[in-house]
Amino acid sequence: MHVETRRKRDNGTVAGSPRASTLDAMSDSPAILSRPIVLPADGRQSTVAAGVQRGVRRLFSQLGHVTLPEFTLANGRRADLIALAPDGALTIIEIKSSVADFRADRKWPDYEDFCDRFYFAVPETVPFDILPEDRGLIIADSFGAAIMREAAHHPLAGARRKAVTLRFAHSAASLLHALADPDRVADGRL
Repeated sequence: MHVETRRKRDNGTVAGSPRASTLDAMSDSPAILSRPIVLPADGRQSTVAAGVQRGVRRLFSQLGHVTLPEFTLANGRRADLIALAPDGALTIIEIKSSVADFRADRKWPDYEDFCDRFYFAVPETVPFDILPEDRGLIIADSFGAAIMREAAHHPLAGARRKAVTLRFAHSAASLLHALADPDRVADGRL
C-alpha cells in the first residue's frame, strides 16, 4: 500500500488537491486574476444615477472604503450606497439625479440612524441650493467624484454599528455567492 504524504503550501492548500490545481492554473494565468467582475445592471436607476453611483464608489475606494449599492437597512429602507471604512465607520450616500428626484423622495432622514455620516451625491446639473445645507454633498459623474461639503459626524451606538456591519458583511457575501453561483435560488435579498 502506498501512502502519499501531502504538504501544505503557503496558501493553505494541500499539494496535489483539486483546489491546489485550480489555484495553480489561475496563478499561471494573470488574465483571470486581472479581469474585473462585471455586475449586471441594476435596472432601477437612471443612466445618470448609475453614473453618479459609479463615480462615488470610485471616490470611496480611493479613500480606502468598501461599498455596497442598494443596501437594505433594518427598518426596510434601501440606501442607494453604503460605505464601510477601514476603522469601521459607516457612511450612507443618497443619490439624487435631478431636482424632481430630490423633491419626490423624502425617505432619506430614515437612513441617518444607520450611519456615522450621511451625504447626498448629485451630478453637477442639480442645483446645490435645493439640498439641505446641514448634510454632506458629493458631486459625481461616471468617472469620479469630489466631496464638496463634509458630512456631520454622529457616531453610531456600538450595538447599532455591530448590527449594520454584520448586515453589510452578509450582503457582501451573498452578492459574491450569487456571482459565483448564478443558478442559486435567491432568498429575496442580495
